[in-house]
Amino acid sequence: MSVMTHEETEALIQEVLEVYPETAKADRAKHLTANDQEVEQSKKCITSNRKSLPGVMTVRGCAYAGSKGVVWGPIKDMIHISHGPVGCGQYSRAGRRNYYVGSTGINTFGTMNFTSDFQEKDIVFGGDKKLEQMIMEMNQLFPLNKGITVQSECPIGLIGDDIEAVSKRTAKELEKPVVPVRCEGFRGVSQSLGHHIANDAIRDWILDARDNDNSFESTPYDVTIIGDYNIGGDAWASRTLLEEMGLRVIAQWSGDGTLAEMENTPKAKLNLLHCYRSMNYISRHMEEKYGVPWMEYNFFGPTKIADSLREIAGFFDDKIKAGAERVIEKYQAEYEAVIAKYRPRLEGKKVMLYVGGLRPRHIIGAYEDLGMEVVGTGYEFAHNDDYDRTIKEMGNATLIYDDVTGYEFEEFVKRIKPDLIGSGIKEKYIFQKMGIPFRQMHSWDYSGPYHGYDGFAIFARDMDMTLNNPCWNKIKAPWLQAEESETATAAAA
Repeated sequence: MSVMTHEETEALIQEVLEVYPETAKADRAKHLTANDQEVEQSKKCITSNRKSLPGVMTVRGCAYAGSKGVVWGPIKDMIHISHGPVGCGQYSRAGRRNYYVGSTGINTFGTMNFTSDFQEKDIVFGGDKKLEQMIMEMNQLFPLNKGITVQSECPIGLIGDDIEAVSKRTAKELEKPVVPVRCEGFRGVSQSLGHHIANDAIRDWILDARDNDNSFESTPYDVTIIGDYNIGGDAWASRTLLEEMGLRVIAQWSGDGTLAEMENTPKAKLNLLHCYRSMNYISRHMEEKYGVPWMEYNFFGPTKIADSLREIAGFFDDKIKAGAERVIEKYQAEYEAVIAKYRPRLEGKKVMLYVGGLRPRHIIGAYEDLGMEVVGTGYEFAHNDDYDRTIKEMGNATLIYDDVTGYEFEEFVKRIKPDLIGSGIKEKYIFQKMGIPFRQMHSWDYSGPYHGYDGFAIFARDMDMTLNNPCWNKIKAPWLQAEESETATAAAA
């Protein structure tokens, strides 16, 4: 149940928007709303996937970030070349804690920065020859790589490097996949287009190339994990539950993923999609072309885990259905003990979220299992189908914000006064300096995993450790300072 009525939430939105000029106010009003569970389509109440307003602070990423940093980068046995200046590759290297098994620089390359290091002369004369030479050198230096991708940065789209021609020539010579990805940062609205472009590259350069390969021996219980980036070991935690219920996970990507797993994915009986926003495109393609069904699952918190396990089991026979119930029962005492320990310390606490991908809705259930209430949520780069899914997860009148600006987020926090904020690294230190407990919910603040029953125990511990840390008694939020001042003034009078 929301702490505000629908009218109060709408009034808050209008109050915060007053600072903007009329044109900006009208635009931003479309991206802010009070939740209404009776609305069937979110497009009737909120606008998304639009360009950010010039001059306001947005925390979105670019198309390159969506491709290299999310979809392709964690594929561990391929070399991913950042084609352009050095900065983009260095900034996107190893930032998301995509855990993997392997020997870095030998047979795994996810945390290494491969860049064509563009200089002025490359902008003037083009970088095709440099790219081709680099690909050949990388293959000599790291012969155990299974393939190479070319992640194009902004200058490539401006000067017209033919990365497709280079990729075809070098792939033929190396007899390995070399995948060109046209993910120049300036393309599209946000990193979301980069996800789509990367999915299309997987479709055209990886999956299609293995259509006639029947060497993989499948079983009736083959599934895949798609769109889990193994942040802090999340995919491993999810894989454990699936295998315990009797399924065989034949692929997980991108986190700790390999080229062979990607190639084998169309042989699965069911694709399990974790991050809908980044991988729904390739999942739909495999359903249309190969007849592989897919479903979105949620392994955050025991309530959602049980729901997802049962829904997954519904695609299979009684053996797997019984396996799902066995897994749920196996971990019941464990998660009940976690709830018994932490819920009394967290009950009734208010949380505001602002993250990317799936988390603004997926982690709601985990907070609710601990007795906490999500009083505001929003996405950095969502589309309306994300908000369609979010509406049903949120309480009525709950504040929802799309591509929220730095100013808006701060003002909403000042008025709603949450006990905890879960957002990204760019927001972390602002709110901590305001005296508000904060968790970095893009990469779990260097903790995790948060998926699965074991992950729920870590999640509960981290929320308690953050919220009930005694350090917050030494810092006063602005509104608490104002209240103390008013109280002192009234007492003096």
